[in-house]
Amino acid sequence: MKSTQTIAALVVAASAVLGGCASTSSTPANNGSYDNPASSSAGYGTIESIQVTRSEGQTNGTGAVVGGIVGALVGNQVGSGSGRTAATVAGAVGGAVVGNKVEANRNAGSGQDLYQIHVRLENGETRTIVQDSVYDLRVGNRVRLVDGRVYRY
Repeated sequence: MKSTQTIAALVVAASAVLGGCASTSSTPANNGSYDNPASSSAGYGTIESIQVTRSEGQTNGTGAVVGGIVGALVGNQVGSGSGRTAATVAGAVGGAVVGNKVEANRNAGSGQDLYQIHVRLENGETRTIVQDSVYDLRVGNRVRLVDGRVYRY
């Protein structure tokens, strides 16, 4: 009975710790700019370059949690007493690392193309805006920046 309570406590602790490792940040496509938040104001400029990048697949922590649970269950089968507790903890941590890596590899092909658009503003500033599409934008176009997106002007 005591080992079941130990496993349950370890699983809850591992889930709480690993839940903090989950990425909840938004991609640059949603942010709109690599520059400061002041980029949300409107401005006019000229496109200097456009580069295509590929976003990486994201992990949400599910693989780490499942891996941690499986690792804790396997680790609990080893040894007795405090050695069993140590093996359970080591199994949970190792399983979480492996589970997160498996999830990242599984999502690796699910990225999307993003476009880094380098704009020289009329005041001489340079901004790099990241968008999920460029539509009809070309190098040399006069553009307007509104709320972190580039539009033809």
